[in-house]
Amino acid sequence: MQMVILCGGLATRLGKYSKNTPKSMIDIEGKPFLEYQIEILKKHSIKDILLCVGHLSDEIRRYFGNGSKFDVNIKYSYDGYKLLGPIGAVKNAESLLENIFFIMYGDSYIKVDFQKVYSKFIKHNKLGLMTVFKNYDKYDKSNIAVENDLVVDYKKSNRTKEIVYIDYGMSVLRKESLDYVPKDEFFSTDKFFSNLINIRQLLAFEVKNRFYHIGNPDSLEEFRSFIRSL
Repeated sequence: MQMVILCGGLATRLGKYSKNTPKSMIDIEGKPFLEYQIEILKKHSIKDILLCVGHLSDEIRRYFGNGSKFDVNIKYSYDGYKLLGPIGAVKNAESLLENIFFIMYGDSYIKVDFQKVYSKFIKHNKLGLMTVFKNYDKYDKSNIAVENDLVVDYKKSNRTKEIVYIDYGMSVLRKESLDYVPKDEFFSTDKFFSNLINIRQLLAFEVKNRFYHIGNPDSLEEFRSFIRSL
């Protein structure tokens, strides 16, 4: 199984924390955040990792290299000078992708049974699957509606649906889902997932464990406290 991690964002919400450091490399109790993500993946036997990088990417590559010292295989895809957005970055990496691959945000720390997620995805003939958590705006603003095992709304594109779930931070995609994404253009997750929803091609997998992320200063400090408590 291949995991794509989106590490190329500018992380503007983090302010001073990411001014000279990519978000994935922010120090958490002596290790960069990305190293915690890789440790989780290894526990689930996911060792083929593709990093979509951009902002300050040299720092990431210097630390992680090809992944051998972390017992994983790491490849890199570079946005270049043009911001492509998260899904545009995945499209840019198309030649490096397996036919089915996981995708994870570069600021998400998640606890999920990857094999169960993969098994559900394989069982259904859909282009994508999104892990979701019943959030009720508790840990961040809820942005997902689910009906009959499908994601039916993303960020209130359809205001008749009840938004109580949140994107948990990890999805599974078939490579052919990128046929809907133009090359060398900025393409957001909002637009991509809304397109899949409109053609009823986005499965939902509900996760019961809460998530952590480092997308803003408060969440960053919360994750630091969580790591210290382990």
